[in-house]
Amino acid sequence: MLLRSSSTTIIASYSSLLLPIVAQALSSTDTSSNMSTTSSVALRSVKQILPAAPRHWVGDGFHVHPVFSNKAFTEELSPFLMFDYAVPQRFEPNNGSPRGVGQHPHRGFETVTIAFKGEVEHADSVGNRDVIKPGDVQWMTAGRGIIHQEFHSNEFSKKGGEFEMCQLWVNLPKKNKMTKPHYQPIVNKNIPVVDLKEASLDGECSEEPVGSVRVIAGSFLGTKGPATTFSPVELWDATIQKKGTVVDFPFPDDFNCIVFVRRGEIDIMNDSGDKKRVSAQGVALMKRENGSIRIQSDQKNTSLLIMGGLPLNEPIAARGPFVMNTWDEINKANRDYMMGKFGK
Repeated sequence: MLLRSSSTTIIASYSSLLLPIVAQALSSTDTSSNMSTTSSVALRSVKQILPAAPRHWVGDGFHVHPVFSNKAFTEELSPFLMFDYAVPQRFEPNNGSPRGVGQHPHRGFETVTIAFKGEVEHADSVGNRDVIKPGDVQWMTAGRGIIHQEFHSNEFSKKGGEFEMCQLWVNLPKKNKMTKPHYQPIVNKNIPVVDLKEASLDGECSEEPVGSVRVIAGSFLGTKGPATTFSPVELWDATIQKKGTVVDFPFPDDFNCIVFVRRGEIDIMNDSGDKKRVSAQGVALMKRENGSIRIQSDQKNTSLLIMGGLPLNEPIAARGPFVMNTWDEINKANRDYMMGKFGK
């Protein structure tokens, strides 16, 4: 997403967003050890916890937390690049122009937009036009270049209401950066849902569901998500219903793993039973080690986004709305955009 402006200002605006956004220290929360029992299941440990970053406006329709803060566009998150989250916010009925972000370019990566409440209307230079409704996901491959726009839908604008959404940027491997632009509209009904079972301290699971996982990309407990990806990626939308519930999330070995708390508060446990607290809009970067993620909900109806993937291990050159491997490629993206070569 971009600030509404001229092409030159748009690119400059994105460049400023790539600078460190938050001056506060990104340190881990205190560790406690109320749970002395060790686990028979191998568990991943927390590497670092990033607290909720201050919000800023993207255009006039998206008031977002830059979730990855100054970790954005680093190999630590690969293949993920950036993450904006708009907390639930009420918008009054609007009879004027819909709020949002006007036409802007992208090259070299993918945008993933998830609508939780409200509606986002998308249109792009290769002819795609769609409304992303609650529960829907838009997976857009910018590839060699696309120009698009994102606004509150006309219907939502007229009625008003609560709005909540997020957008993730996923890097493309070097060999795929100049692929043809592509669009995946993934509607809520086509996203499989897997029941979550509570984990006991000896690693056994109960049979009664205590929550659910919507599998958007990758797979969870053998259920595969509908998104097609260019490199191995996991993206799960999880809900834990009861306070105090302990759940294990098996995660692929050697993948980077990120846990974002959309709503509620959680403790992440390691093999020795120590806990790391993550509050609402905070994010935990997990160590790259074998094992499951063990999470205890501290509030009812806790909501999480769990994501990660196999690191690309390739150079990241990011400026404005372009993400390539070298600065020469970034300069070429600027020239191609100015010469009208995008979206063809």
